[in-house]
Amino acid sequence: MDHDDKKLGQLRKLLDDIEEKVRSAKRILFEQVYQEEAENLDIIQQGAVTIVEGVFNGEEMIDKDGRKYAVPANYASKSKLVAGDKLKLTVAPDGSFVFKQIGPVERKHLIGKLQKIGERWQVICDGKKYQVLQASVTYFKAKSGDKITTIIPKVGEADWAAIENLLEKNK
Repeated sequence: MDHDDKKLGQLRKLLDDIEEKVRSAKRILFEQVYQEEAENLDIIQQGAVTIVEGVFNGEEMIDKDGRKYAVPANYASKSKLVAGDKLKLTVAPDGSFVFKQIGPVERKHLIGKLQKIGERWQVICDGKKYQVLQASVTYFKAKSGDKITTIIPKVGEADWAAIENLLEKNK
């Protein structure tokens, strides 16, 4: 490996590290926003059943106390959940979880190009990067470079987008 290749490798690693730090900062920022949105939602105990309402952050549901509940990626993908959607989680006596969307946010559609960065997938729409679920990419049999339609909240900022459909395969 010559000197220039080594420098390029170091530069790539630095940029990857910076991207990861920006992702982490966005995650912290958006978690605060979604927790504030969940403040007026309920946690109800009905006998042995617990019902928790919260806000979807792109991967998880956040309740009014800041607790996070993993939303199955297949459900989020199939339901085309968008960050900011309100969800209800029913926890059965046997511990099983059942999620239901109870309040979708207004949505906006964007067209973008899918790309894989490390193990994560993202779509670039109008110069902005949005994370997308692996389950959605797999469902549509999408590949890096494919043109896709996405859904994001109509109002505010988001770090995640839902894949609505595959428009054009990368050749």
